Amino acid sequence: MNPLAELAARLEQAGPWAPALFIAAYIIGSLAFIPGAVLTLMAGAVFGLSRAVPICFTGAVLGSSAAFAVARTLARDRVERWLARDPRAAAIGAAVAGRGLLIVLLLRLSPVFPYTLVNYALGASGIRYRDFLIGSIGMLPGTVLYAYYGKVVGDVAALATGTAPPRGPAYYVVLGVGLAATLLLTVLVTRIAKRALARPHDR
Repeated sequence: MNPLAELAARLEQAGPWAPALFIAAYIIGSLAFIPGAVLTLMAGAVFGLSRAVPICFTGAVLGSSAAFAVARTLARDRVERWLARDPRAAAIGAAVAGRGLLIVLLLRLSPVFPYTLVNYALGASGIRYRDFLIGSIGMLPGTVLYAYYGKVVGDVAALATGTAPPRGPAYYVVLGVGLAATLLLTVLVTRIAKRALARPHDR
């Protein structure tokens, strides 16, 4: 059985414990680089929109916090080495430390930067956890969208085989917001990175 369909079957058998089981699965998925959109689609199919949104958002916040903690403690050296390979990435890390909340919010709104990758990268940066947590609000539009489409498809088996949900007006609104956030993020980070990289030459 497909892991997604198997999880859905377990959720249906879990009764009142289903939300807690799903949140636990979301946390594990966040640590294991499983795309959050996949789990959110499934939650929409299993729980319906009104229940899926708060359940998924709770799982996403807890899962991202777990990855943040791992990157800041157990895997910090490994992630830092990965970022240090490119001086521009190091400059971006410094920019995040200075404008943490705005950067996190834009990263969460942008469809370009994967949820799981951002969790680890921010954990290894100098950002404060408070800013990281508040910036999680940027995940809400995508959570609502994918939960809605999961409800529309309503078939976990179909979602597990990669059936694309319909794309209505809400999809393009969220996509437009995400692309605008990506553009603003790119401009902002590029300017900050240029200043950070040019600073040693000014001395």
